[in-house]
Amino acid sequence: MRAIADKYPEVELIDATKTILKDLASYDLIGFASGIFYGKLHKSLISFITDNLPAHKKAFVIYTCGQDSPSYIKSVEELIKSKDAAFAGYYYDTWSPFKLIGGKNKERPNADDIQKAVEFYEGICK
Repeated sequence: MRAIADKYPEVELIDATKTILKDLASYDLIGFASGIFYGKLHKSLISFITDNLPAHKKAFVIYTCGQDSPSYIKSVEELIKSKDAAFAGYYYDTWSPFKLIGGKNKERPNADDIQKAVEFYEGICK
């Protein structure tokens, strides 16, 4: 998300681990980003969505994990839709704890992953 905010200064980053309540009513497009923790997005992000996402907004998710799995995104997609918001899609890049010992997906996300996340954002803004 930082790369998106760097390229598009109108994008505001909010740390869901530090911000409990935020009025998002004035935003047309709202993005959420997280790593995967025990098969789910970070619990503070889920709480943030639950407490703050207004109805009739367009929302997307970017996440980082060792592999893509429909189960990672399904619950948050359902949560977004339950708030009467439109789910615009998701993008993920791969990372794994095995990186720490030189294994799977070392040096990820890399510049290419980050560029693809920016392109994903640009695509849903159209």
